[in-house]
Amino acid sequence: MPENLELDAVPGVPDFSGWSCPLPLADYPNIVMGHGGGGRLGNELVEHLFLPAFRNAALENLGDAAVLDLGAGRIAMSTDSFVVQPLFFPGGSIGALAVNGTVNDLAVSGAVPKFLTAGFILEEGFPLSQLAAIVQEMASSAAAAGVQIVTGDTKVVERGHGDGCYINTAGVGVLREGISVGPHRAQPGDAILVSGTLGDHGMAIMSVREGLEFESQIRSDCAALNGLIANVLDVCGQAVHAMRDPTRGGLASTLNEIAQASDVGMMIDEPSLPVRPEVQSACELLGFDPVYVANEGKVVFFVAPEAAGDVLAILRAHPLGRDAARIGTVTAEHKRMLVARTAMGANRVISIQIGEQLPRIC
Repeated sequence: MPENLELDAVPGVPDFSGWSCPLPLADYPNIVMGHGGGGRLGNELVEHLFLPAFRNAALENLGDAAVLDLGAGRIAMSTDSFVVQPLFFPGGSIGALAVNGTVNDLAVSGAVPKFLTAGFILEEGFPLSQLAAIVQEMASSAAAAGVQIVTGDTKVVERGHGDGCYINTAGVGVLREGISVGPHRAQPGDAILVSGTLGDHGMAIMSVREGLEFESQIRSDCAALNGLIANVLDVCGQAVHAMRDPTRGGLASTLNEIAQASDVGMMIDEPSLPVRPEVQSACELLGFDPVYVANEGKVVFFVAPEAAGDVLAILRAHPLGRDAARIGTVTAEHKRMLVARTAMGANRVISIQIGEQLPRIC
């Protein structure tokens, strides 16, 4: 289906769910960069290769973390790898990303993050001073998030066979009693809330790569969200049906994935999307759409409508949620699709991208 397809502005969006894309999405005999971008190619890799090979009940949920019942209680477990370039950027580093990204995957699954692992793949010749700075940022981020890095591993590859430093992490958290959130639990009528401005991380990375300068420096939103999420769940836990941090693929991929997992539609109001002016300018300059740009310190909530006001108030009272906004509603119409109401009053379908706009942003 063509992206940004214009639909009628009259109520009742036509049902295009039976359409199929003519592009040969699976016709790739070798891995391409798009397979790692959080778009359709990556989803197909999971659906047609990893899921059939490893199939089990915990994996099939396809959440940010696997929820596991150990008999004496439930835990969440997550893993992630980080290959961002550059290694240091305004607002963070690969070390901060590695800790915060894994903490956030646990937190949006309804867990209290506890323990992390850290695996390093280093290239021969990588400066020890840079590794020390990365490790220090990991230690600081872990302390701020209230988690411990309890085990790890180091491997070194020959010069020219890596790119300085890659990091793999895994995380374990304890599920809260009485809280049940997941990508399949969004319901028609739910309010869609986002905890802050969109696209900050992706544009911070891109502005460094392209040497772009703006009146205000674009900084990554890299941050651990477990404290912010805990504040919401402590007060409104039963009203929160799903959460997700919109990292690779941005807000658009997140909403499309939840729509498909829950068999619902998503309707957002484009003028309500919080985007910083400097990020909007960078996107326009580089030809990007902010809804596809990665974030590393934001969370999307799907909340019972009667609790939306309370959740917004809790978010805005936290330093990481001051720019929180209600951006749309889960609907029973146009199932498994994301539709945006534009500033002109028209509707457009926003689909998952085939690959990615920005490679190696996390």
